[in-house]
Amino acid sequence: MSENSVAEPNRLLDQPSVGYQWYVIFVLLLAQTFSFLDRMIMGLLVGPIRETFAISDTQYSLLAGLAFSLFYAGMGLPLARIADSKNRRNLISVGITVWSFMTALCGLAQQFWTLFAARVGVGVGEATLGPGAYSMITDYFPKSQLGRALSVYTLGVTLGSGFAYMLGGAVVAYVQTLGQITLPFIGEVNGWQLTFFIVGLPGLIVAFLMYTTVKEPVRRGVVAGDSLLPVAQVVAYAWQRRRAYGCHIFGLSTFIMVVYALNLWGPTYFIRTFDYDAAQAGWTFGLLMLIAGSAGLLLAGYVADAWVKKGVSDAYVRLILISMVCMTPCAIALGFVTNATAAIIVMSLAVFFSAFQGGIAGGTLQLMTPNRMRGQMIAAYLLVATLIGLGFGPTVIAATTDFVFGYDEAIGKSIALCAGILCPTGALILWFGLSHIRHEIDIQTEAALAEQPSIA
Repeated sequence: MSENSVAEPNRLLDQPSVGYQWYVIFVLLLAQTFSFLDRMIMGLLVGPIRETFAISDTQYSLLAGLAFSLFYAGMGLPLARIADSKNRRNLISVGITVWSFMTALCGLAQQFWTLFAARVGVGVGEATLGPGAYSMITDYFPKSQLGRALSVYTLGVTLGSGFAYMLGGAVVAYVQTLGQITLPFIGEVNGWQLTFFIVGLPGLIVAFLMYTTVKEPVRRGVVAGDSLLPVAQVVAYAWQRRRAYGCHIFGLSTFIMVVYALNLWGPTYFIRTFDYDAAQAGWTFGLLMLIAGSAGLLLAGYVADAWVKKGVSDAYVRLILISMVCMTPCAIALGFVTNATAAIIVMSLAVFFSAFQGGIAGGTLQLMTPNRMRGQMIAAYLLVATLIGLGFGPTVIAATTDFVFGYDEAIGKSIALCAGILCPTGALILWFGLSHIRHEIDIQTEAALAEQPSIA
């Protein structure tokens, strides 16, 4: 398959202007923002959904985490195969449309399993974004600017989560006062169900922008006549470098269990521990996500690029390790602080350090992987990180609260216990593979400088 068959010739872009490069980042940032808005809105609906369906914290965590992550992870690899060979812009446009529609469909759920199925659909749609976006950005930006570009794109995580909690908290507080609502063509729905329509449908505008204004970049490091690599060759390539890829993916995934747990249970922590209402908790946690999370992402991208320019090829990984060490005492402190002000401070620090990995974790895989495998390696990372991080992270916290401590108000102690175990474990796994990761990055850098295909 030639590259001309990857996308329409008039939609390929070989040498974009700097302004257009950052416009593409802006559109992808919007997509990422709506992705996390639709994903994390569940964090503010714990009370009303539990009441409507009469379920426990653990059952709720299956709706918020496992239902989404199971198919998000499972569909990631086949969709990444498309991202590595076809038009990535088109793939992302379709994905945004699907997840926006399925988020709105969550508002029609009348029982636990119908909401579970709709959340599965959200996961399938969102599985298109990561492999396509990371691959496109790596082709749009030089290595010296990649950390910043990926960190700005990943701002969608903190912006989406922050807006989900700030705006979502206000929406939830309002719609819960409405009781049963009658919608045209739909009939009666609960107030919390209306929230899904409000946050889901605007994503269709982003899908339109993506399809009509973003151009597919020319793939770098690919020679004419290159075709999509057989799955067996991709698997063999990764297996031969299993310590580098395995330590990176599983180390980050273990750490991300705590990151997702904080994101999902953060508002509930303030509600149960300090008697915040939904609007107060949403505004507080959303604001610290916007400020502390965004600051962590941007600082990490800036420092990582500066470090790379000084010749530290594994700067991304070293910076992630530093953030893991720094986050651990902050997350543990959540189980012991006794007033809301102290809780806000330590939560802000925990979110700040947790955000460092957001852009540069995937960026590391881009730097150590040949072009035709980048989407698939990102998908493999997202598969494991989502299954372990989102699928089990929130559930581990919920199960610890339900079965170890036995009362809802112990959620802070659950976060502290799990963070004290998982953060150091993730850091040790990542550190164990550091030299191998650096070796793979150096090989790809030398191949790029020689302008030669990097696959034997």
